[in-house]
Amino acid sequence: MLCGIDEAGRGCIAGPLVVAGVILKNNIDGLADSKILSEKKRDELFILIKQNADYKIVFCDNDMIDDKGLSYCLGYAIKEIKEHFKECDILMDGNSSFGVNGVKTLIKADAKIAEVSAASILAKVSRDAYMYNISDKFPNYSFPKHKGYGTALHVEEIKKFGYSNIHRKSFKIKSLREPSLF
Repeated sequence: MLCGIDEAGRGCIAGPLVVAGVILKNNIDGLADSKILSEKKRDELFILIKQNADYKIVFCDNDMIDDKGLSYCLGYAIKEIKEHFKECDILMDGNSSFGVNGVKTLIKADAKIAEVSAASILAKVSRDAYMYNISDKFPNYSFPKHKGYGTALHVEEIKKFGYSNIHRKSFKIKSLREPSLF
């Protein structure tokens, strides 16, 4: 059996990194890289995947990312998923297994391999839902719009209101740096 792994939120400046592992029990039509699907289609597929797969979703919060680093968090999540699916071959989207032995990688696997596409969708929808759910606690930030990614709107919100406790303070945003004297 194959367990596909993908992540969402690696490049965000707020919120968690979410990594999902999926073993499909049945074929699901319409699976693709989550980035090319509409939000509505991702939400529909999310339900189908949960009904037709074994899966594990791992959240690494912004504090863990700041304390340990993004690569550590990715390795940690992959290990958690690998431990959950002990008897499976593991395929991770991308070109790095983040130091976890026994994990194969494939660039663009999320567009080529159904299990990885499904993992991409579970990770993205889970992370987006998290950002929607916390938005009431952080009304100065348009998390339902940008989901914590470093958009121009989000950077302007940080300039105006500062960092919240959900922001990744270890991520340095060029436009927020102090100007150099040299």
